[in-house]
Amino acid sequence: MRIARGRAHGAGSEERGPAFTGRVWADPVLSAEGDVGVNSVFFEPGARTHWHTHAIGQVLYVTHGEGYVVTRDGVGGRISAGDVVHVAAGEEHWHGASPTAYLLHLAISLGPATWLDPVEEADYQAAFAGSDS
Repeated sequence: MRIARGRAHGAGSEERGPAFTGRVWADPVLSAEGDVGVNSVFFEPGARTHWHTHAIGQVLYVTHGEGYVVTRDGVGGRISAGDVVHVAAGEEHWHGASPTAYLLHLAISLGPATWLDPVEEADYQAAFAGSDS
């Protein structure tokens, strides 16, 4: 058993880099050791992950804002505060903020992530086409 005590005093948020489009910050809640990592992740409007998979899966719990989560085959849609998403092992997906609102979610990543190609602007636009965001 391990108990995580939250943010270390004076520790800054980590700005995420090459596997993201736009500005994204993360605060480790439970550092990845073994098969589980938990992060509080903040996406500015329009920011998103690249396509990726998780060896065992991923759970996203949306705490604030609005965004989208979509699989490579187009399944998914809008997510907002209170929504919980389960992504199956090996399922290619992306998630991120809507164009007009930030997104804050708790990401529980199970197993290592495999980062793939960026989400093209047309694929991002298709996620919210016809919605009210």
